[in-house]
Amino acid sequence: MILEHAWLHVHPGDADAYVEAVRQARPVIERAPGCHGIELRQQIEDPERFLLLVRWVSVEAHMAFRASADFAEWSRLTHAHYNLPAEVTHFDEPHLS
Repeated sequence: MILEHAWLHVHPGDADAYVEAVRQARPVIERAPGCHGIELRQQIEDPERFLLLVRWVSVEAHMAFRASADFAEWSRLTHAHYNLPAEVTHFDEPHLS
């Protein structure tokens, strides 16, 4: 299992609308093969910054989603809220827990 980490900046005043957009888009990503759920966290110091965490079976599963029609739907629902391009990285299994 890997963890996708997406650091997101939304337009000023758009935080609530973004949370609602992700709520609507959640079923789209969670039905993707290899997706094992998402988590969205809002930064306390700057409420227009979010951390999206997605659990995937592999980076390849994430890349397959990005090439799918479902990703186009996810993008349609969420990407208009981004003020800056998303910073996306992947993390391996934890070394300590």
